[in-house]
Amino acid sequence: MTAPAHQERPGRIGLGRRLIASGALREDWLPTFAAVDRAAFLPDVMWPFVPADADAGTPARTVAVDRRVEPAAWYGFADSDLSIVTQWDDGRHDGIEPGTIPTSSSSQPSVVHWLLAALDVDAGMAVLDAGTGTGETAACLAHRCGARKVTTVEVDPHVSATGRERLRRQGLDVTTVVGDALAGHVANAPYDRLLCTFGVRAIPPAWAAQVRAGGVIVAPYGTHYSNRDAVVRLTVHADGTASGRFVTPVEFMKARSHRLEWPDAAEYVTDWPAPARTGLRPGQLADAAFTIGQCVADVAHTAYAERDGTPAAWFYSLTDRSWAAVRWPDGDAAGEVYQQGPRRLWDSVEVAHAWWEARGRPGLDRYGLTVTAQGATPWLDDPRCLLLTAR
Repeated sequence: MTAPAHQERPGRIGLGRRLIASGALREDWLPTFAAVDRAAFLPDVMWPFVPADADAGTPARTVAVDRRVEPAAWYGFADSDLSIVTQWDDGRHDGIEPGTIPTSSSSQPSVVHWLLAALDVDAGMAVLDAGTGTGETAACLAHRCGARKVTTVEVDPHVSATGRERLRRQGLDVTTVVGDALAGHVANAPYDRLLCTFGVRAIPPAWAAQVRAGGVIVAPYGTHYSNRDAVVRLTVHADGTASGRFVTPVEFMKARSHRLEWPDAAEYVTDWPAPARTGLRPGQLADAAFTIGQCVADVAHTAYAERDGTPAAWFYSLTDRSWAAVRWPDGDAAGEVYQQGPRRLWDSVEVAHAWWEARGRPGLDRYGLTVTAQGATPWLDDPRCLLLTAR
């Protein structure tokens, strides 16, 4: 089967127009978008993630599509602004049906171009691409900077090999390395820029050590409170620290060593204490989720609707067996709180929410992060204004 030329595919032309209209695709990245065809970096069998459609009554779902069987549908998804799973279960999965855990993907083109814009990279700069994946992002960086200026690191040998092959088919002699991207690749350091394309729960000291002073690190960062991430843009300083602001909310697959092993409720909940009441409602909890995740350390959280539709949320400490559960049996009215253990988790959540309210409900763009060898410290508006730590 002959692949249609990407310059002529109506779907790809339309995608480019939508990306430009949204602001994701900047004018200076137009030549790269024209030169790097996402479809050239996708496998024959792939699994696009299709969001829920309320009008059509369809839930969010992952669909399987095989280019050899449904070429029109395959190219339609390749030219969409959807994320596409390319590997399940760390490669143990086989067959066309979706696996259990998505472990490698092609990110939404809009997200890719937001990351590239945040990176502020230019011709001749040395770049470390942390997470090869399909190879598409490395190809974009190679088109911008020159292939010999790009080093891409991937922990999965098979993913790395296929990414390298796709890059070479495009004539891009990028340095491809099999290894832990959290460790960087010191052999080609120092770098002017470092772009991470997977979610992290800590910024590795190796990154700042391998990026020159004045260089930039762009990475999806978050806490175990939520599966969500936020892109942070860090400038590396001469003393080896790095700091910068959050740019945009995203959600990426996590580094393998940063994945959360979900707590076993049976190990936490040994009995049910008498309930207390809270005036904090589900929507308020969701609105302040980023702040709560930054303020209440080492906590895993999930929110859902019970079988009868009752909103509920659970919180588990990752440092001891403290837990909290909240139910809102009357919908958006006062909730019932159950908590147990040395950490009063719900009390900490309420303190963090009150702190957020008192500061005018700040959005993501007011937050930043300072990274040292001792870890990451979040702040609001200014690096000297540290976030409340509610434990």
